[in-house]
Parts: sequence; C-alpha cells; structure tokens
Amino acid sequence: MTAFHYIIVGAGSAGCVLANRLSADPATRVCLVEAGPPDRNPMIHMPFGLAALAHMCWLNWGYATDPEPQLAGRRLYWPRGRVLGGSSSINAMIYMRGHPQDYRDWARAAGDLWDWPRVSRIFREMEDNRTLAGDLHGRGGPLTVSDLCQPNPLSRAFVAAGVACGLPESRDFNGPAQEGVGLYQVTQRDGRRFSAARAFLDPARGRPNLTILTRAQVRRVLFDGRRATGVDLGDRGLTLAEGGEVILSGGAINSPQLLMLSGIGPGAELQALGIPVLHHAPEVGANLADHLDIAVQAALNGREAIGIAPSFLPRAVRAAWAWLRHGTGEFTSNVAEAGGFAASHPDRDRPNLQFHFIPAYLHDHGRRLSLGYGLTLHVCDLLPKSRGRIRLASPDPLAAPRIAANYLSHPDDLPTLLAGLKLARRITGAPPLARFIARETLPGPDASSDAALTDFIRTRAETIYHPVGTCRMGRDPASVTDPEGRVRGVEGLRVVDASLMPQIIAGNTNAPTMMIAETIARAMRGPAHAI
Repeated sequence: MTAFHYIIVGAGSAGCVLANRLSADPATRVCLVEAGPPDRNPMIHMPFGLAALAHMCWLNWGYATDPEPQLAGRRLYWPRGRVLGGSSSINAMIYMRGHPQDYRDWARAAGDLWDWPRVSRIFREMEDNRTLAGDLHGRGGPLTVSDLCQPNPLSRAFVAAGVACGLPESRDFNGPAQEGVGLYQVTQRDGRRFSAARAFLDPARGRPNLTILTRAQVRRVLFDGRRATGVDLGDRGLTLAEGGEVILSGGAINSPQLLMLSGIGPGAELQALGIPVLHHAPEVGANLADHLDIAVQAALNGREAIGIAPSFLPRAVRAAWAWLRHGTGEFTSNVAEAGGFAASHPDRDRPNLQFHFIPAYLHDHGRRLSLGYGLTLHVCDLLPKSRGRIRLASPDPLAAPRIAANYLSHPDDLPTLLAGLKLARRITGAPPLARFIARETLPGPDASSDAALTDFIRTRAETIYHPVGTCRMGRDPASVTDPEGRVRGVEGLRVVDASLMPQIIAGNTNAPTMMIAETIARAMRGPAHAI
C-alpha cells in the first residue's frame, strides 16, 4: 500500500484547504479521508437547498448535546457537515472574518502568527471578491465571495429598521468597522454554493499525488511509541511515510474525540473507558465555546416572505426554473440574507451581538415546517464566557461523543442575550419592518417582563452552529497544541480546524477556519511559503 506524507482526517473547511495546499508539491503524497459521501446532492449546490439539508441525515452528523441545565434541561440539536466540504456544504454561506480584536487576543495566547496584520493578509489572498475591492479585499484568490443575487425585499426592510433604531448601515462587515446592519456577502459563485470542496478540492482532484477517500471513518490514530504512523479505518489502515504527519481536521467535536480514542486526553477518563493512555492531556475536549442564539418571529400581513403555502407554489416553480437555467432567482437565497453587529453596552471593545435575519418562518433548524408567511430575526451572543466540554460516551469509535455546552453557566451571558433579544424586538417594531407585520408570534405580546423573556430564552435558545476551541492552541504547555497545531506530547500529529481557536470569533466561523488551515499549511511548506 502507498505510504503517505500527509493523512488528513476530515474533508471539511480546513481539510479541503490543506489537501489543496499540501498536494501542490508533486513530490508529496497526500490522502484526504472523509467519513461522509461526495458532495453530489443538488440541494448542496442550490443555496436555498440548505432548507432541505437538515432532513438529510446522511450528510449530517446530527449531534445532540447532553441536557443543558440552564436551558430547561433540553438537549440541543447540533448539525455538522458529514460530506465533502464538511459544514461549508450545509451552512448558510455567510462570509465573515471576525473582528481584528479577536486576532489580537489570539496573538496573546498563541503568538504573532495569529495577529491581525498577518491573518488579514491571508484572508485577502484567499479571497476572490466579485463586488468589493480595495485594501481590505482580494481578487483572484481561490474562494469566491459574492453579493446575494436577489435579496428578499423584507431583508432590505430589516436593514432600514436597524438604521431607524440607531445602527449604521454597513455595506461591508469585513471593512473598516464591523458594527451596523446590512446584507451579508456569501460564498457563492454564479448563484451556486461555493463550498470549501468547490474552492479547494475541485482544482486539485486531478493531481496524481492526492488520494480522496469518502465514506471512510477513521477509528483512531496509530502510533509506534509516541510517533504517529497512520490511521485505523476499521477494515484497513493507512500508513505514513517516514517523517510524515497525520492531521486531524474533523472540527470541534470529532478532532478531540479522535485524540481521546487514540489515548490522548484526560487520563482518568480514558482509563475508566479502558483506553490505554498515551499522553495525559487534560485540556483535550475542554474550552468548548459556541454562539447561543434566540429568535423573534412574526406573522406577516402580506406575501413578501418565503412561505409554506399553496400561494407560494407559482413563485417556487419560477425560482426553480431560474436557478436551473441561469443561476438566478429566489433560490439563490442563503435564507439568512441580512444581519448585523451591535454592542450590548457602550463599554464593549467590539460588537458582541450578531443578527441573522430570515424572510421566512424557521422552527427547529428547519426540521419543522411552519405554514404561512412570516419572518425570523435571530440574535446571538458573540463573546460568551460560558465554556463546555466534549467527552467520550464510549470507547466505540462509531458512538457519538458527549457534548456538554454548558450554555449560560457564566452569570454574564444571560444578561447579554437578554439585551440582544430586547434590541431584536425594537428592530422588528421599527416602522420600516413593522409595516409588514401582522403580529409577533415569538416571544409573543404577553412576554414583556425580564422574567418572561428570560424564561423564553431558557426554553427556546439554540445554537447558531459555531462550536470551537476544544483542542486549544497556545504558547503555554497546558494547551493541546502549539501555535502551528502540533499536538503536545507526541510526534507526527497535528490538529488543524476550528478546535484550535483559543477564543471564539466575534462572527461566523467558516472563513476563519479556512484561514487557520491556510496559515498552517504555509508554515508546514516552509519559509518560501510563509507570510
């Protein structure tokens, strides 16, 4: 069997970047291993198809948290991509880098490689922005970023309502200032999803030195002493060439799970499950952070929204035809078309609230249909202080891990989300948007006191799909990895994905995850490719 210089576990946002960059050297043999199938399903490529992807369990790990003590004991649904492209193949395609202060914080934790001047250059060089130009944007990079083709009129009304509430209008959330409301830019090309698989795998698929395996789930990393030698696929193994590396890019859930299955993690927990301890690393699976989200919903007095109703059928037929023929029309919508950033208090050093506006009803992550025409305005806490943990539920590699997000466990987080909910209600009540609304359905007119709104948060809040931090990188010896993703205590093993983030980003996490992979790939390829 072929011995590979690099075995990349997980073909998501980070793994696709790594596969492209590392296989660019024709003398290097690279294997990319993905547990899910190829990204051929048409609902992946039609942007509006994301509304159907929640029902496709074969493309989605479909995790659930442990009962959350501060959220009425509920188990929250955590969708994660299980397909080429990973979550970039099932997400809402929003292109967001985060705030410069995020990366200054990373630099304090993990060194100058992660400071804003360096990472902002990486973002620009990766970007092919079809609309925005100037010093803060790139043209000609591998990742296409576009304006939405045909935003819903309600999305523009949301922007006007935010301005009426005192927020500035923003043309560019990745520009000089993040605060404001506006339409999002998206990772789309010609009205079609431009996932990490399309941006980075498609140009590299023909390389003879790149092997892509799908429907192949890695059980554990194999070691000779403390050096990684390959991976176990259950029915077979993959072997590293001498001096090669295994790179875990499974994300904030699967990467710590694989480390623990391989004997790297909290020693007592591993021993209790009968897993031999290779390296005691208490922080593996710890430091889990996520953006908790709450939504305001309203029924409309007209049919401007994307509706579930017989009257919407002619629009749907026209939209499907326009998309199939020309890549235009309503089905180019990413559903979360507009949004924005605000501070919950004037003394914040950056916006700590983010809005996602949806010109439709959205219940239970799209898994439950709601008849009629409505709108949904989400708001999340971008800088939560609560931290959770990923643990093994079983030594069985095919068993889902335990997820304890510990939402709202820090006393500062509930007041922040409550402030965000109140601001969201102000925006939906502002005249530019209120003229479309017949009545608020959630939280509803009876929920007016802080106590009632707090109860609403505890019984309705959900993830906005941004888990990070469970294999924290840092300069300190307690961190799981060093600043270039090398796992401490062993050799020949890295982690490169969102689990490396020392702190959660104040924004959507997809673009930062690709940036992490690009940064580390350049470092791995040597000084000629370094920043």
